[in-house]
Amino acid sequence: MTDQPAKRVDLETIVSLSKRRGFVFQSSEIYGGTGSVWDYGPLGVELKRNVKDAWWRSNVWQRDDMVGLDAAILMHPQVWVASGHAEGFTDPLVECRNCNSRFRADHLEGDECSTCGAKGSFTEPRTFNLMFKTFMGPVEESANQVWLRPETAQGIFVNFENVVTATRRKLPFGIAQVGKAFRNEITPGNFVFRTREFEQMEIEYFVKPGTDEEHHEQWLNARLQWYKDLGMNPDRLRLRRHDPDELAHYAKDTWDIEYEFPWGWGELEGIANRADFDLKQHQEHSGRDLTYYDQEEDKHYLPYVIEPSGGVDRASLAFLMDAYTEETVTTASGAEETRVVIKFHPTLAPIKVAILPLSRNAKLTPKAKEVHELVRRRWATQYDDTQSIGRRYRRQDEIGTPLCVTVDFETVEQDNAVTIRDRDSMTQVRVPISELVATLAERLEA
Repeated sequence: MTDQPAKRVDLETIVSLSKRRGFVFQSSEIYGGTGSVWDYGPLGVELKRNVKDAWWRSNVWQRDDMVGLDAAILMHPQVWVASGHAEGFTDPLVECRNCNSRFRADHLEGDECSTCGAKGSFTEPRTFNLMFKTFMGPVEESANQVWLRPETAQGIFVNFENVVTATRRKLPFGIAQVGKAFRNEITPGNFVFRTREFEQMEIEYFVKPGTDEEHHEQWLNARLQWYKDLGMNPDRLRLRRHDPDELAHYAKDTWDIEYEFPWGWGELEGIANRADFDLKQHQEHSGRDLTYYDQEEDKHYLPYVIEPSGGVDRASLAFLMDAYTEETVTTASGAEETRVVIKFHPTLAPIKVAILPLSRNAKLTPKAKEVHELVRRRWATQYDDTQSIGRRYRRQDEIGTPLCVTVDFETVEQDNAVTIRDRDSMTQVRVPISELVATLAERLEA
């Protein structure tokens, strides 16, 4: 293998790989598809699950100041009035008079329609509410109108009192949640980067007023490090502070963690200082006292909130694109060929170990199945005995499997040992089956 500089993958390559290998499919494809809605295939669902599990482990299980929550998607309509979403969650919409294509006014460059090429044909901007509405109950009437949540955060805020009472938590502490959200985006795109249905990983971290800026900085550093710890290239990550004129209505200060995608820098996660906006709003609209009683100071006050909020879909896409690698390798015959390998961190890899008998053979198959049963008790695995062993290695490289275990004739006739092949270095080591699980654990869970 030759040393080569990292090559940026283009979006078309990732979209093709995702369908071919089962990461992401177009939703309802047999009916022509649904715009900017995607289904996660057998490998994609494992990748997303691993991203969410890694986030939960880091932010909830490994911290003493965090608890979890799973709030409902459907909430009382007054929640969105109090939060400002019912009136203020809008984008400026313009329409081309020539072809009727619609765009976000703040995303346009110049006055030319990107669909039909007409110049100066746009209507005046008008506000467009991004929330999906539906009706609760048997009759469609305005009194029963509800919204699909555009964010998971409000479910945390309206449960603040419940969590404090149930857990007796003292400030500072946080509430974490992973869940679906829905936004009727005017111009979704770039594969799963901007979609109408997506998953969020959100934390509302409640702190004493006056300590918020210190905690905000701590969360900025912690969240940026999380991406680096999972193998993302630091050169493709950056922190960007929001200008005063782009701050959300609730924000005292906001920073974004951005990744350099093929189309430019894009937000992976926002870390906002929301001050006491949300609890104050819900206290005023609900009539409930949502203040926190500080025993040390013997007084009640509304905590300030630091909110790290990231997208599962965006993170999964970034990890996939960042791990995609093309390498030139020399075959046994001396020829050079391109090897596509997804260098996922083992924590994120959809399949951790592939079990590959050297060939489909009556002697090898029973032993290979035995080894597979041993390994699959602990990790996500794949058993593959079709085509040549070289082709099977390449398939596993292309889906990011860190380790392959090969069962050969020496296994059954001589040493009861197997060969472990490393994805990145392609080096191989032989270990007794009795030591296989321990050896795999050292490599996968270090």
